[in-house]
Amino acid sequence: MDNNDFDESIDNVNGTTAEEGHTPEHILHHDNNDVKHKLTGMYQNWFLDYASYVILERAVPHLYDGLKPVQRRILHAMRELDDGRYNKVANVVGHTMQYHPHGDASIAGALVQMGQKDYLIDCQGNWGNILTGDSAAAPRYIEARLSHLAHDIVFNPKTTEWKLSYDGRNKEPITLPVKFPLLLVHGVEGIAVGLSSKILPHNFNEVCDAAIAYLNKEEFQLYPDFQTGGCIDVSRYHDGDRTGRVRIRAKITKSDDNKTLTITEIPFGKTTPLVIESILKAVDNGKIKIRKVDDNTSDKVEILLQLAPGVSSDKTIDALYAFTDCEISITPCCCVIDNHTPVFLTVSELLRRSVDSTKELLRLELQIRKGELLEQLHFASLESIFIEERIYKDKEFEQAPDMDSALSHIELRLEPYKKDFIREITRDDLLRLMEIKMARILRFNKEKAEELIARLKKEIADIDKQLSQMTAVTIKWFTMLKEKYGARYPRQTEIRNFDTIVAAKVVEANQKLYINRAEGFIATSLKKDEFVTNCSDIDDIILFYKDGKYK
Repeated sequence: MDNNDFDESIDNVNGTTAEEGHTPEHILHHDNNDVKHKLTGMYQNWFLDYASYVILERAVPHLYDGLKPVQRRILHAMRELDDGRYNKVANVVGHTMQYHPHGDASIAGALVQMGQKDYLIDCQGNWGNILTGDSAAAPRYIEARLSHLAHDIVFNPKTTEWKLSYDGRNKEPITLPVKFPLLLVHGVEGIAVGLSSKILPHNFNEVCDAAIAYLNKEEFQLYPDFQTGGCIDVSRYHDGDRTGRVRIRAKITKSDDNKTLTITEIPFGKTTPLVIESILKAVDNGKIKIRKVDDNTSDKVEILLQLAPGVSSDKTIDALYAFTDCEISITPCCCVIDNHTPVFLTVSELLRRSVDSTKELLRLELQIRKGELLEQLHFASLESIFIEERIYKDKEFEQAPDMDSALSHIELRLEPYKKDFIREITRDDLLRLMEIKMARILRFNKEKAEELIARLKKEIADIDKQLSQMTAVTIKWFTMLKEKYGARYPRQTEIRNFDTIVAAKVVEANQKLYINRAEGFIATSLKKDEFVTNCSDIDDIILFYKDGKYK
């Protein structure tokens, strides 16, 4: 292929078309056989397939359960293994590989991340440290089981839609019936082809409060909350839209003698080694004067900064925010999969749609429960009539030549009562009557049977009442979740406005400025010439002439 053909091929990949009536044929010849492939459009089609797969099946979470496919498969596998006891993570990973075709490393990594968030996974063993960045122990050494919260909000086989796994041997959920805005408390970060998703985690109690406010048609506002604590400026959060931005700062305290600074909380996404590395780099560049850095972090952050003599602690704190990872800026991007398509939402819209989904799932569960109760009521009524009227003792029944004749006789005897049943009597109903054992008939108690029927009717009436008041039922659901689990999740990150720090005002004056008046030079390297003043690397220099002009 010559250069012109190659350029034309690239144009086709980028969506441009050749001249009308001319279709360039780019042929790839194999030396070993006569197979020929057209390159025109091949790359475009293959790349689009790859990009779609990464977006839909790898990197971006689903709107309605807030999970990426690997997370969904892990939870499904853990539900299948669940017996109330801890399972080795290696066993969980192996079981998940029935559903996830991308290897054990990706499964183990996703499981550890979920466990560290402390919502759905109950962990045992060394699961790493989000503060120091220490990795978890090998999967064969650590254990996991589903948390009580996961049992409450994630699973219900009766309301789950299923599909075949990648090899067709098993069934896996299309989405899990999550009855909570899980994505908002979990947060997510994923990089796909051509787009990315970055949803910041929010506070569990505040999400519950916002859900209740939305159901009550009240205003609500959600702001991020991080396990690592720190402070956050949400003045430009823009409801989590991709045009927004948040600034996050470490918490820094001063000692009584102002000679030591202590970092007690770090920004989201950073670890203590990364923060210390940025501080040492700023020290090496002369932007900050710190004599010694000690890291005493264990279960809580404690980084001690010993200041050089004569250095202002307040100015050093500002410099830490200006020149190190003690302050970072994050741009959120609320991208989720909805109806097999990536969509961009705000945090408020994500909460509203998640709450609506929760409401519908609760409605569906009630409807399924009502259907089950109606079936129990229907058969309890059939059984009661069958035994009380002693249909099984009829001569025609006892002498029936075959099953069909017996069933026909039962159906004939039940004819006067059909108007009282909640639905038509089917052949399966009659077959169930035929399966009643004599021991049960002998133990039959009319009063207990009537009590059971009355209890079933009352429970069905209660469900009908709830179905007519689904908003109140959903509010009660979120209130229950907050009361049951809210104490475990207090707000960790302080919300406040930050003052803008001017770097030039807090940087250390680590350079000396010199001037050579005769030759007209001014710089920091003219050390044999006239000294002017101390300055920093980022200072601006203004030179005024006697005639009033300046440079």
